[in-house]
This record gives sequence, structure tokens and C-alpha cells, in this order.
Amino acid sequence: MLTNLKDQPADKILALMAMYREDPRTDKIDLGVGVYKDASGNTPVMRAVKAAEKKIWEEQDSKAYTGLAGDPAYGDAMVSLVLGSAVSRDNVAAVATPGGTGAIRQGLELIKMAAPDATVWLSAPTWPNHPSIIKYLGMPMSEYRYLNDDTPTVNFDGMMEDLQGAKAGDVILLHGCCHNPTGANLTLAQWAEVIALMQEKDLTPFVDIAYQGFGDGLEDDAAAVRMVASEMPETIIAASCSKNFGIYRERTGLLMAVAQDESLKARSQANLAFLNRQNYSFPPDHGARIVSTILNDDALKADWMAELEETRLGMLELRKQLAAELKRLSNSDRFGFLAEHRGMFSRLGATPEQVEKLRVEHGIYMVGDSRLNIAGLNANTVPILAQAIVDVGV
Repeated sequence: MLTNLKDQPADKILALMAMYREDPRTDKIDLGVGVYKDASGNTPVMRAVKAAEKKIWEEQDSKAYTGLAGDPAYGDAMVSLVLGSAVSRDNVAAVATPGGTGAIRQGLELIKMAAPDATVWLSAPTWPNHPSIIKYLGMPMSEYRYLNDDTPTVNFDGMMEDLQGAKAGDVILLHGCCHNPTGANLTLAQWAEVIALMQEKDLTPFVDIAYQGFGDGLEDDAAAVRMVASEMPETIIAASCSKNFGIYRERTGLLMAVAQDESLKARSQANLAFLNRQNYSFPPDHGARIVSTILNDDALKADWMAELEETRLGMLELRKQLAAELKRLSNSDRFGFLAEHRGMFSRLGATPEQVEKLRVEHGIYMVGDSRLNIAGLNANTVPILAQAIVDVGV
């Protein structure tokens, strides 16, 4: 049987990580992998996470399975974090998942089960795992324009024009904040227009919110998804705790199905639990227990929010420093968008050839479409990157 397997294309980001590890240069810079790093190049364990783990270790008296949906306290805490008071908890079905990727996968499985002919519309560009999973599941897929390549800003007119081609029942996959890979976000006014179009055409939003707290703050970053969930008849939401809690390896996510019709919650909840059972049965609990412990303890939550805000402001400062240094070196404002974008990522606008020159000649690693991880920089590497960008002619 195994001889019938075909070679699969290498994951570009994982391949880039391997190349970086094998590079013997001591001054190399990793801007490829989507992981937050502090000024020392480490991905730290947050203070509140350490304290929560200690509390769990001291108090937890069982490692028995959780329910199929995961620990209820985790689901309640995450629904509150993402949706606030925008919709009643009685209108939200939710299950814990292995990371945000697991939430995306289970959300797509739910869509396929409920509406197998629905086309899933993706921004162009988007996170590579979105189309990869959709293609693997054999689901219809289409794209809408999202980015103006010449200015790295949102191509809103192109987006709205393309979404006019969606048919009733189709699904529109939207990034809740900190768009990956571009860092360019819709304004709330633009979100309102997208909602109006989805209402008019009877489309279902699927919101991927993986970076809440990394852009403009916990509340502001959730404003769009809350608007969508409160104004659309039905909304699917995939949330991740990897970034804002820094618990990447714990694989902690949540899938939500929101319906204005409260009578649909029980059926939605049962179907989400069924999908969990068919895939991994009971979801992992340690990361979820960390999150619920933090969010349900006033002191831990305050400390977590403070450290998350420090992280967010640090990334904004790196964006400003890089944009300013590039302006100084290039005598041009063409990189000003870097200071305006939000989250970990921006696309530089370099060609694949220029990206390769950055790697070969300067030891700077970024994804081939010129997506760079701002969180991979520090005050010392910002001027090195800026000079390299100018040297290769971006």
C-alpha cells in the first residue's frame, strides 16, 4: 500500500526553517516562521502562563478525558474573549480544537457536511493552510482580490467586485484582524459594507481570528468579528490561542458556530461534538486549562493583558523603526505602509529573486512572497534588514 503514495510538495515555510537551521552564519536573521520572538530571539513563556501552569499542577487532581467539546470553562472564557457581549452565549455553539488550524479544519468539515456545494471564498493572498485544507477536502474554492500590489493596501473595490460573483449559500473566509500574510486590515466602515453584501447575497461568513491582541488591542481587534456575529444570521469563527497566550506547542483553539436563531444551538453543538469524535475525539486540555485559568482569575488576567500589550506595542515600535530607517536609506516614503500595517506580518513587495538575494547575500530569511515576520526583528537587526532591502533593490 505505501508504495502507492505520492511525494507531497514541501511546505515552503518548514523548508525555509530547515535552511535557516543549517545556515552556519552567526548573523543570520529569521523572518520566516510565524512565531513571536523577544529582543533576544527567544519565544518566551508569558508570566501568567507560568503562574497558571503552577496553579494547575498544584490543584489538578485528574487527567481524565474532558467532554467532546472540551472543558466548558474554556469554551465560555474564549467565547467571552472573542465575542464579548455582542451575542448571547445561548446563541453560540463551541468546541475546543487542536490549535487554530484544528478549528479551521473542523469548521470546513462542518460546512462540507451542511452545504457540500458551497464555494469557500478566500482572500488573495491568504494563509497557505486555508487553500491547502480546502483542496484536500475536495471543496469548491474561489478567490477575491484583497491587496493592491503597488501600494500594499487593501484593494477594497476589487474585493467587493469579486464577491458579487458569490452565490447564495457560499462561504466567505475573512481574517478577523492582523491579516496574514499582508498585515493590511479592513476598516470598520469597510467591514460594514462587506456585511451588507453578505446579507444581500445570503452568504455565510467564516472568520479566522488568530491574532487578537496583536494589532490594536484585545477589544479593537475583536470589533470586526463582533460586528459580523451580531449582524449576520449565522457566523462560523475559528480562534487561536497560540499567539496571544504564547502557547504554540499546546495547540489550543476554539471553533464557534453562531446563530441568531437560538433554537439552532443544540443541533450545532451536537454536530460540532460529532465532528470532534470522528477526528480526535476529546480535544487536548492542558493549553485550554491554562487559558481558562488565566481568564477566570482577575490577577492572572490583568498580568496577561499587560504583557500582551507590551508585546503589541513592541511590534508597533519595530514597524515604525523599520519604516523610518527605510525612508532614511531610500529617501522615499514607499515603505510607509510597514508602520500602518498591524500584527506580525507584512509583505515587503519584493520579487522572489530579491527574496533569494536577501537570503544568499545577507542571511535574511523570509517567505518567497516577501512576507516578513516583524516579531523576528529587534532594535539591532532593523538597520541591518533595512540596508539589505535597499542593497538588493526592493
